[in-house]
Formats: sequence, C-alpha cells, structure tokens
Amino acid sequence: MEQLSQFMSAASDFVWGPYLLIPLLLTTGFFLTLRLRGIQFTQLWHSLWLALVVRKEPGGSGDISHFQALMTALAATVGTGNIVGVATAIGLGGPGALFWMWITGLFGMATKYSEALLSVRFRVPDGHGGQAGGPMYYLTNGIPVVGRILGTLFALFAAVAAFGIGNMVQSNSVASALEGAWNVPTWASGLAMAVAAALVILGGIQSIGRFTGFFVPIMIAGYMLGAGAILVANVEKIPAALALVFDGAFSGTAATGGFTGAVLAQAIRFGVARGIFSNESGLGSAGIAAAAAKTVEPARQALVSMTQTFIDTLVVCSFTGLAIIVTGAWKSDVIGAPMTQLAFTEGLGSEWGSWIVTVGLAMFAFSTILGWSYYGEKSVAFLFGHRSITPYRVLFIGAVFFGAVRSLDFVWTVSDVMNGLMALPNLVGLLLLSGVVARETRDYVRARRHR
Repeated sequence: MEQLSQFMSAASDFVWGPYLLIPLLLTTGFFLTLRLRGIQFTQLWHSLWLALVVRKEPGGSGDISHFQALMTALAATVGTGNIVGVATAIGLGGPGALFWMWITGLFGMATKYSEALLSVRFRVPDGHGGQAGGPMYYLTNGIPVVGRILGTLFALFAAVAAFGIGNMVQSNSVASALEGAWNVPTWASGLAMAVAAALVILGGIQSIGRFTGFFVPIMIAGYMLGAGAILVANVEKIPAALALVFDGAFSGTAATGGFTGAVLAQAIRFGVARGIFSNESGLGSAGIAAAAAKTVEPARQALVSMTQTFIDTLVVCSFTGLAIIVTGAWKSDVIGAPMTQLAFTEGLGSEWGSWIVTVGLAMFAFSTILGWSYYGEKSVAFLFGHRSITPYRVLFIGAVFFGAVRSLDFVWTVSDVMNGLMALPNLVGLLLLSGVVARETRDYVRARRHR
C-alpha cells in the first residue's frame, strides 16, 4: 500500500507539475483566446447580462434554465479552492501568485466558453426526456476514429474524480472544520451532509438546478460581504496590496516576518495551479452542466458558462486574496485555511471572522458535492447506461458520510491524479474542434448584430 501511495503521489506531482498539464492548459487557453478573437473581453458584458439578468432562454430544449446550469457549475467550482487554494497559493508563492491566478482565469474563460459550446453542440437526447452532453459526447461524436477512446477515458477519469475531489475530500474538509471550530463530531457532520445531499441529489438535475439556483447566489454573496467588509475597512491599504501583487508577479517576494519568501517561479507555479484547481477551466466538467441548459444556441449558453470562471477566479478568489494581503495574514507562519481564518479574524474580529470562514467553507464544500454528483452521474451513465444512475446516486451519498469520518490522504492523491487526467483528452478535443467553436461563434455574433 505504501508503494502504491508513493506511486500515486509521484503521478500527481508529474500530472500537475510544470511540464505537462499546467503549460498545456495555459497554451490551450491562449490559443483559443486568439482563435476566438478575445471573446472573454469583447463579449464579457453581454455574457454577464445573459447570465445574471436574462437568466433563461424561451423555447430551448433541455432540463434546466441556463441560469440554473450556471449555478450548478458554480456550485462545483466555488469551493474549498476559493478559501484554502488562494491562501495556499499566496502562502507558497507570495502575493504575486494572485496575479497569475488572474491570468489563468482570463485565459480560462475562453477555454470554459469552448467546452460549453461543444457540450451543447454535440449533446444528445438521453432517452428519458432529458439531454446528455459534455466532453465524453463531443469527443466521441466530433472526432473520428479516436474520439470514442478519448470520450471513454474522460468519463472514466471523471467518474473516479467525482468520488474523491468532488465528494469525500469535500465532506472531510467540512467535518474537520466544524470539529475544530465548534467540536461537532465528524460522524454528526457526515450524517447531516449525507441526508442533505440525498434530499437534493435523488431528485436529479431538476432538483439540483432548483437548489443551486437559490443556494449558490446566497452562498457567494454572503462570503463576499464578509471579505468586502475587510477591504472597505482597509481601503487605504488596497493600492499597496495591488502593488505587492504586481511586483511579486514579476520579481518574486522577499522574506518578511514569518513568511519564507517566494521566487518568481513559485509565484507562477502556485498561482496557475491553484487558479486551475479553483475554476476547473480545461477539465471539461462544467460542460456537462451546460449541456443540460434549455437553449437553442450553443454560443449563447457558452457565453453564460464563461461567466463561471470570471465569477470564481476574478471575483471570489480576488476578494479572498486581497483580504489576506491587506490584513497582513500572508506574512504569518500559517498556510491554507488557517491563513484565511487569520485574515478574517484580523479584519472582522475573532467571533465574526471565524464564523464566516467556517460556515463559508462548509457551504462551498457542500455545493461542490452537489455539482460533482451530476458530473459523476452523467459520466457513469455514458459508460454503463441509464440504469447505473440510481445505484451511483446511492453510493455517492454513502461516500459523503464515509469521507467525513475517515482519513483521506490516499483518496485525495488518487482523485487529484484523476482530476488532472480528465483534462488531457478534453484539451485534445478542444484543440481539434476549435474550428467548430470559431464557426459557431462567428455565426452567433453575426446574427446578433443583425437582430
């Protein structure tokens, strides 16, 4: 077992290291940005209008509104990465890591747009009144010869990752946080989460969409109010914080106080890695939710889905990162969730700060469980057929409780590898099908100009 654990740890370091997935993700995002003529810049306000104001498209076929599809995808991505991941990036890479998270988010918007467009473009009826789509379908149906192999590999990796990073790791994080803050037994947290998850997941995507459409906006707004209050109270320090971010992004950060310092390579590495972990652009997962949206225009839903990366990384992660920097928490000896906890405690007081971070972590992690339950469900259905969905849901709910009460170091490592491996066939598909994305985008923009 120890040898297997060492092998998986080495595999994780290789997959997420500086020589494979990270440069491939950034290169793909840059290529798609060029091919789509900077769509994340030229169409940002239109996409936000569609996502947050229009909210639904009449007459489209699908299971849920495009706002609910967006909230389901946000439920999966706005998670522990926004609290723990940002702090870890800054703790290991210095304030400059936040800049590289922004860069990852900006290029990732083009990647997310492409995933969603292809997911809607190549989706198929599931035979039970709904729609099925995502990378496994656009790889299989869009790429000749090797497409079926790539689609099957994606679905396999996604199904495994759903139980790890999308489930047990999340419930374990919540249980640990509640036990540390309020002495709640891990079994009690696990049982409560499993019951709550069952009430939502067993109803399928319509139930998940309705719940996330209500829950996720409140969750994000509540957390941002807390972080925003810290920034308002320290508004005079924001210019200096931004100067630290930009200076550290290109020169690294010198050692200060308990902070060990970071060279430029660390700022880039941890900023990019944690940015990708948070917004999942390039992994292909969000396309599965996009395919469930009621829409007749793939590009329209893709614009809505693109805002997911904007909200996750360029808004929520920025609030966390700037709160950590203006309060000086980044100079401390702690890292990860304790660093964010320290920033909120310094900014809002011990009682409010601890409460917001603990509750925020619990809500973010639970929402991730809901989003990934659908991703895993659709992946399993692609591999084994519709009859596998009910047994999968039962196993997934049971894993929520199991994850809360067990040590999951090995599970984290395995799911981290699977999560990374999801991206490889997906990125191949995005590059090979980029012509389809560009053509659909030109047609949509041209038609919109003549309306």
